[in-house]
Amino acid sequence: MAHWVEAPIQYLADLSIKPVTYNPPHGTGLPRREGNYRDFTMRIHDARPIARDLSLDRQAFILTHHDTEVRDFYDEDEVRTKYHAEVEALIKRETGASKVVVFDHTVRTADRAVERGLRTPVRSVHCDYTERSGPQRVRDLLPPEEAEQRLGKRFAEYNVWRSIAHEPVEMTPLGLVDSESLAPRDLAICDIVYADRTGEIYQGVHNADHRWFYFPKMTRDEAILIKCYDSAKDGRARFSLHSAFDDPTTPANPKPRQSIEARAFAFFD
Repeated sequence: MAHWVEAPIQYLADLSIKPVTYNPPHGTGLPRREGNYRDFTMRIHDARPIARDLSLDRQAFILTHHDTEVRDFYDEDEVRTKYHAEVEALIKRETGASKVVVFDHTVRTADRAVERGLRTPVRSVHCDYTERSGPQRVRDLLPPEEAEQRLGKRFAEYNVWRSIAHEPVEMTPLGLVDSESLAPRDLAICDIVYADRTGEIYQGVHNADHRWFYFPKMTRDEAILIKCYDSAKDGRARFSLHSAFDDPTTPANPKPRQSIEARAFAFFD
């Protein structure tokens, strides 16, 4: 049995058009993107057989068992009070960070997302933070004195991704690029324009050498940690690329994907 699938993945084909994404307020519409995007068929490997060998410092992603006591991930208050604390503890456990600040989360669904005030799965290859926007976000979140003190030592940004449905993920799973297969030219700066501010992410430029992985049929007690930024310049993975994709083995009438990703900064002494 093949341990991989082939599927179209949306990349930037080149930088002939500067990539910009306009993100409307939740529930008001879909993001609008500028850039020369194209689908490229990529081979995406089942990472479950090698899950124990994956490392945040090499591949920039891992799969871990993570129980949650959250009953309703659509309840904003419950997520902020209960789930953020669970994510903080998980990241401390997996990274050894001395302080973790969970600052954001996004619930995504493939089912009537916009009318429910939610977001849809992102189908383009991207990394959530850049060389510039990583430190800038720390300054946005922490008091000025503490921010400068923290920026003087190693810090990293992690996303924690999980399914919030009670049945295994059947459609639009998350695909992840092994960071050891990334070249610097694969990361293109893209402005993200919101109603109240402009941020910056990396969009992935197509590279046939990218090694893609995914974890089929993820369950509610599993979580993927993705490192999207690391200030350390000592040879470890600093950035990563990921995207939702259409799995060709998805059954005929799949249950819509429901997921949450929480974002956090980890600070190290």
